[in-house]
This record gives sequence, C-alpha cells and structure tokens, in this order.
Amino acid sequence: MDFLTALEWRYAAKRMTGESIPEPVLSRILEATRLAPSSYGLQPYTIKVISDRSVLARIHEQAAPQPQVKECSHLLVFATMSDLDDSTVDRYMQLTAGERGLETTDLTGFSEAIKGTINSFRTPAEKKAWAARQAYIALGFTLASAAVERIDASPMEGFDPAALDRTLGLDKEHLGSVVIVALGYRDAAQDPMSQMVKVRKPHSQLIQAL
Repeated sequence: MDFLTALEWRYAAKRMTGESIPEPVLSRILEATRLAPSSYGLQPYTIKVISDRSVLARIHEQAAPQPQVKECSHLLVFATMSDLDDSTVDRYMQLTAGERGLETTDLTGFSEAIKGTINSFRTPAEKKAWAARQAYIALGFTLASAAVERIDASPMEGFDPAALDRTLGLDKEHLGSVVIVALGYRDAAQDPMSQMVKVRKPHSQLIQAL
C-alpha cells in the first residue's frame, strides 16, 4: 500500500474484533518500532507486548477501562526507564562497540556527551519527560508501520500509569508506563466513527514556509 494511502486509511479504532494479528505482520511492526530513531540512539524505554487475555482483562479492570484493551490482538506498553544513569550509557557503549567492531575507549567522547545530557536534568521528572519524548518517536513509527500493514493501532494516554505499573510489575523493573497502543482490527459495526471522513487541518493552515 502507498504510504500516504495507508495514512489516510489509518484510524484510532474505538472498538476491535479480537482477531489475532498474524505473527509475521506483528514482527514487521515491532521491527519498525525497534528501528525508530531516538536521541543518541539510546532508546531509554522498553516496550511490553501483551496478548494474554487474562492480563488484558486485568489491565482493563485496574488501569485502562477502554474497550480496545480487551478487544485488541496485542497491547503495547511503552515504558521509560526510571534508573537512567551513567551505567545505562556504559551498557549502550558496550553494545555500540560490539556492533561496530570498536573498543569502548573509542567512544569516550560520545559517551561523555550522552552522560552530560542525562545528568543535566535537574529533576527525575525532567529526565522522565525527555525519555518519554523518545518513546513517542517510537510510537509514531508503530502507528505508521501498522497502517502500512493494514493493522489498526489505537494510541491511548487515558489510563492510570501507576495502576498499570503495579499490574505489570513495571516498578520492579525500574520502568514507568507513558503510553499504550492497542493493535488489532477495527469493528466497524460497533464503531460508526470508523466510517467517517478523516479531518485534519488543511495544508495551508498547518504547514507554513518561512
């Protein structure tokens, strides 16, 4: 499917059928998500992929009462790292050196630049906000790649992050949820808005050349 045609088709489904996404299709969406850019390439987040119906039911009951949570094929939980520090950067340098056939000492300048950034945040909240912005870039790649695959992807912020973190034990992993995405197939019979024309600002209002 042409990319712009896919984006025109894309819709944040309010109801889903519960049909499972084929594994090869899901894998391509997740690989596109993995390849998304982030500041320094650090990717200060983890993405939990949930398909177990009992877990989805608990999430729906305890943290996110939207019907898509129970009706989706897979729920993606984007969770940022709450223990982002120098050791995080050191691990990333080890990965980078291994992938590129370098010594970690070759990356000293790069390492210090990243550490300078994450240590410049005055509060944990500022650091979390920065990490969340990186996760949202990956979210965009998820939504776009899902559209190309003709898979509905409904991003949601309207949930209780603390409750979701408790439900999934994210706090024990030093993670905190920031956004969730339900992947599946729209139920047009239960979701009349899915048949409506997409509304966006016209090009002349949204995009301005200077």
